[in-house]
Amino acid sequence: MSRTIKNIVVTTCFIAFILGFFVINAVVPDAELSRSERRRLVALPAFTWAKLFSGDLFEEFDKYTVDQFVLRDFFRGVKAYASYNLFGRLDNNDIYMTDGSIIKIEYPLNEQAVLNAAKKFNYIYEQYLNGLDVYYSVIPDKNYFSAQKNGHLAMDYKRMLELLQSGIKEYKYIDIFDCLDLEDYYSTDIHWRQDRIMDVAARLLEGMGNPYRPSDTRYEARKLTPFFGSYYGQAALRVQPDDLVYMTNDLLETAIVYDFETRSESNVYMPDKFNGVDPYDVFLSGAKALLTVTNPMPVSDRELIIFRDSFGSSIAPLLLEGYSRITLVDLRYVATGLLDEYIDFSENTDILFLYNTIIINNSYMLK
Repeated sequence: MSRTIKNIVVTTCFIAFILGFFVINAVVPDAELSRSERRRLVALPAFTWAKLFSGDLFEEFDKYTVDQFVLRDFFRGVKAYASYNLFGRLDNNDIYMTDGSIIKIEYPLNEQAVLNAAKKFNYIYEQYLNGLDVYYSVIPDKNYFSAQKNGHLAMDYKRMLELLQSGIKEYKYIDIFDCLDLEDYYSTDIHWRQDRIMDVAARLLEGMGNPYRPSDTRYEARKLTPFFGSYYGQAALRVQPDDLVYMTNDLLETAIVYDFETRSESNVYMPDKFNGVDPYDVFLSGAKALLTVTNPMPVSDRELIIFRDSFGSSIAPLLLEGYSRITLVDLRYVATGLLDEYIDFSENTDILFLYNTIIINNSYMLK
């Protein structure tokens, strides 16, 4: 084959390849959701002259084409495989795997964000909690357990705790780091496994002076499968999914959850949400600004208020038997100045601030 013919064949194949993908992308309907990444995909931007002249239209269209490209997950997988196996990289976009678990690198420590978290907690105490029993605890992210032994970067967790302990006033610290290891977290997700944190719940209750222990109660483990966590899509690799296990009993099956935003009642566990965008929404219906969980069989009139992130959704049910009611506050979705409009900060209440290290290191998201 002459060089001229060879060039014509290569050029023709290349053009056919490009045109083929163009036609396929034009014909295939846009997807609304990416279940692997657990997020909504960018829709085709609406045309306006203002967007055209400002350049926003082209920026939005670029994001749209990246999200709606056919075989997107396949090409993401090829890139991830090449990064690990061909180029010998330790991570792909700050995601790495060890012992079958997908882990995200959290680095570096943002000291100003940590100090901002302490300042936020102090402000809430001064406004609402003066004289109450107030506690705080920090949940380590998965990178804490594996970064050093696998040669990855990690934030300075010791320094984070030092900054919090020196900056937070009037709070009692409950250390749960030694209650956890990597196996207590989902392999494909950021969160801890509810069936593996009974000792964490016991440590928190003990730290708050509550005599109840989860080990005193019988639970039934119910399994939902397969569970593809948030890191599964980010890793873009085929890995074994998890089983989502939730622990229940008669008390939790009859407990009433009230959502202040929707003004509606629901159950502690919502198995029907397992097939939604975020399967972790099984626990207390997912991200909510303000919830109360009422114990139908209280053994005392003491209440608990938890300022929390998404980790709190799965541990709150394990604490419920020790309280008549638990209120869960997510400061990412409700402003601090509105709290006294919805919450009664009475003397017969324990207060727990429970946040994972990622939130503390990005505390500016707290309102």
